[in-house]
Formats: sequence, C-alpha cells, structure tokens
Amino acid sequence: MTESTPASNVPNTLIGRLSSKGWIVVVIMIAALISTPILFVFSSIFTDAGAIWQHLADTVLTDYILNSLCLMLGVGIGVLIIGVTTAWLVSLCYFTGCDWFEWLLLMPLSAPAYLLAYTYTDMLDYYGPVQIALRNWFGWQDFNDYWFPNIRSLWGAVIMLILVLYPYVYLLARTAFLEQSICTLEASRSLGCSPWQSFLKVTLPLARPAIIAGLALSLMETLNDFGTVQYFGINTFTTGIFSIWFDFGERQAAGQLAACLMLFIFCLIILELWSRRKIRYYQNSSARIRLPRYQLKSWRGLIAWLVCFLPFLGGFLIPAIYLTKLVIVNFTTAFANNFWGLASHSLTVAFISSILSATLALVMAYGQRSENNFLTNTSIKVAALGYAIPGSVIAVGILIPLGRLDNMITNFIGQIFEIKVGLLISGTIIALIYSYLVRFLAVAFGSVDSSLGKIKPSLDDAARSLGSTPRKNLIKIHTPLMTGGILTAIMLVFVDVMKELPATLVIRPFNFDTLAIRVYQYASDERLSEAAAPALAIVLVGLIPVIFLSWQITRSRRHQDSF
Repeated sequence: MTESTPASNVPNTLIGRLSSKGWIVVVIMIAALISTPILFVFSSIFTDAGAIWQHLADTVLTDYILNSLCLMLGVGIGVLIIGVTTAWLVSLCYFTGCDWFEWLLLMPLSAPAYLLAYTYTDMLDYYGPVQIALRNWFGWQDFNDYWFPNIRSLWGAVIMLILVLYPYVYLLARTAFLEQSICTLEASRSLGCSPWQSFLKVTLPLARPAIIAGLALSLMETLNDFGTVQYFGINTFTTGIFSIWFDFGERQAAGQLAACLMLFIFCLIILELWSRRKIRYYQNSSARIRLPRYQLKSWRGLIAWLVCFLPFLGGFLIPAIYLTKLVIVNFTTAFANNFWGLASHSLTVAFISSILSATLALVMAYGQRSENNFLTNTSIKVAALGYAIPGSVIAVGILIPLGRLDNMITNFIGQIFEIKVGLLISGTIIALIYSYLVRFLAVAFGSVDSSLGKIKPSLDDAARSLGSTPRKNLIKIHTPLMTGGILTAIMLVFVDVMKELPATLVIRPFNFDTLAIRVYQYASDERLSEAAAPALAIVLVGLIPVIFLSWQITRSRRHQDSF
C-alpha cells in the first residue's frame, strides 16, 4: 500500500505540471499581444522618417518638450498640494462635513479633463455668462474696459488637469494615512510635536511611497491628455503626433515622436521606482484601530471645510451643474443628432472591451498564481505597461503594423482570388477594441489580482488533492469567490473606455463615432450646447465607479470602527 500510493499519483502530478506550463504559455502569449504596439513604437526610432523629423527638430520639437515639462511641473505641484492636504484633513482631522468630503473629493474622477476645459471655456469666454454678468454689473462696454484672464492658455490647461487628477494622490495618500500605526503618531504627540509637526515629520514620510505612486499616475495622465491641450492650442507631444499623422501623413515620424513621449513615461516609472528603492515602512499596531482625529473648530474648521470644498466645487459641481443647465435649456435638441446611436457605439465597445479585459486579467492572474516565477512575472509587468502609455502612442503602435498586415492580406487575396477588399482589421472595431485592451488591461489586472490574492492557497491544494485540474479550479472555485473583484475590473475598464479620446479619435472606424468623439467635435466647433448631453452622459457613467469606491471606503471605515 505504501509503495503503490506514490505510483498512482504520478499521472495526476504529470498532468498538473503540464497544465501549469500551459498557463505560462498563455500568459506569455497575452503579454506578447499587448506589448506588440509598444515594442513597435520603440522600433520606429531606428527607421528613417525623412526630412519631416529634421523639420520638427528645427521648429516645434522644443515647444513640445518645454510645454510638456511645464504641464508636468504645474500639475505635479498642484495635485500634491491638493491631494495630500485634503487626504490629511479628512483622515486625521475632524470638522463639519469631513465624513461627506471623504467621497465628495473623489467625484472629479468621473469627468475627463477635456470636459472641464470645454465647460469652463464656454463659461469664461468673452460671450460667456461670467463676463456678460460682469459687464452688466459694472457697466463695462467691451474688453478694453477691463482685464480678464485667458483660460485658453498653459496655466488654464494646468488648472483643468489639476482639478481632475488630484484624486489619484488624494485616494492613495488617504489610504496610506489610515493604515499608519496609531502608536507612531501617539509617540510623536507625546514628544511634544504639534499636529503640523507630526504631519511633516511622521505622517508624510510614512506615506511617501503611496503619494509618489499617485503623483506618477497623475503625470502619466497629463502626458496622455489630448482634448484639453488641443482645445487650448498648446503644442505638446500628443498634439504633435496627431498633427504629423493627419496633416503631414508621416506615420514613421509620428512613431518616432511617440517614442520620444514614451521616454518621458519611462522616466516617470524609473523615478517612482527610485523614490522607493529598498526603503520599507512597517507598522507595529493593528490598522483596524481608528486613528484619533484632531478637532478643528471655529476658523480652523472653516478653513478646512473650504480647502476640501473648493476642489470638489471646481472639479465636479460647477461643470455638472452647467452641463445640466445646458441640457435642460436645449432639451428639444440635446438628444438629437444621433445621440442614442453614439451612446450605443460607446456602450458596445466599452462592454466588449471590459469583458475581454477582465477575462484576460483573470487568466494572467491565475497563471501567475499557478507558476509564480521570473518568466510569468516579467510577462505580466510588460503587459501592464499599457496603462502608462498614452492613447495616442498606442494608436500609432497599432495602426502602422495593422496597416501593413492589411496590405499584405489584400495583396494576397487580390493575387489569388482576384478580389479587391478594403481594410480588414485596421479599419474595423477590432483595432479599436485592441487599443483599449492594450491601454486598460493593467486596470483590470490590478483589481482581479488583488481579489485573487485574498483566496487562501490551501483551497488550491485541497482541490488538487481531489484530482481537480487548474482550469477546473479557476472555473469552479476561484471565479465564484472573485465575483466582486471581477465586477470591479469590468466596471473600471468600462468607464475608462467611455472617457478615452486620443486612441478612439485615431483608430475609430468610419461612421463609428462615440460620445467622447462627438463631444470633441462639437466643442471644437464652439457648439457646447449640443455637446452638453453626450458630455453629461460621460460624467454620469463615470460616477458609477466613484460611488462604488466611496461605498467601499465607508464600509471599510465601519469595519474598522467595529473593532
């Protein structure tokens, strides 16, 4: 009996190993599919773009670099100040309305920056309601009688981006503050540190890795922005890629410019990794113990309330109210011009992309769980780079190779069957969904992997001892237990696809506009009243993950208070 038992397990062990190796192959294949556009953009550096590249270097390339750096500097400073300050106030201070601001400060995540740019421009332009009201109040006749700041400028773009991107820093910083040890903060107070000194010397250094991660995400989104900078007439890498692609028709030069933009992105990634280095922060007490809050009363409480209210007011409340007003005033025409057709296009690509992203993320996460080695980990890290790459770069990396593949297929069919066919891949919805997978797979993977990590490995061992294969484990055991994480991944990708503009603008098939494209087109023609309905629809859809995230935060806080 003792000798026959191991022998009987040999087939099952061999099958298990073969299944595990199969997961590695699948993970590598997915990573190769997702990373192909990124690698293609890098390879364009070594191609000859002709005289157009020299022309760019002599004329506008310096503007691209300087404007991009100025945007990053301004947005970086702004999101750090607003994100860290508001996170500290709602986490470690108590004032009137602080519990409400915990989730209100997340609301600007629901609106992309270009919607704020269109809204505030319409409000603050010479013929906008603000300047008209000022002229009526003070009796001014024309622009020679007064001075008003021009929002269509670099500083205006910086403000728009700050208002929608500070929640990245706020969310991660607040999480880091709540997870800090109560003993550490009490020790600083017992040593005579004031609340401000404890924040600077203890709280802020402990939260630095999370804050830098939020800053890196904000700067990556800044470089990815197209709608805001293009509308304000600011030359950056993203506007340059579009100009070279559409105005000059130079795809190789556009690829090289995209490669330059990727260098900026990788510098941010390296900076984020370098900031952490080998530094580790450990907490000795339980994170479930709720941190004591500083009581802010009278004028201190009022200042704290204003500091938290103003970002919410500028980043969400004013644009939402203004767009709602435009929709109500123009209700008879707001939903005309094929609004429902555009909505169906947006919902279709968002639904398909989110389902595929969650499925691929589930396969990758389980492959890493089954074979946690250098090969799978490296493949997953490569596949996750897509979220750090701007949509315009991904569009270039997809359309050029797909265009060549289309030409090869059409030439082959024409020679063999003497049939003329058009674009089979690059001009279809397939290419558009592919771009969304490259861009947002990392978002889905983060949610799925976090959910999978909460399942004890002992369940896998128990299932294997009963003869279950890894595929059956995933379908029958892990997937039902990960429903919340999978739904979160689907929801996050769905909303990101609804808001995505650069990749959609370049790759979309003919006669396949989305809500984001229609908002961009109408706003470019100064027809915001007609763009209000699709813009408001994007904001309302974007509220879904914000509300869910707020609910998660509230539930987490209640859970902590129960201990």
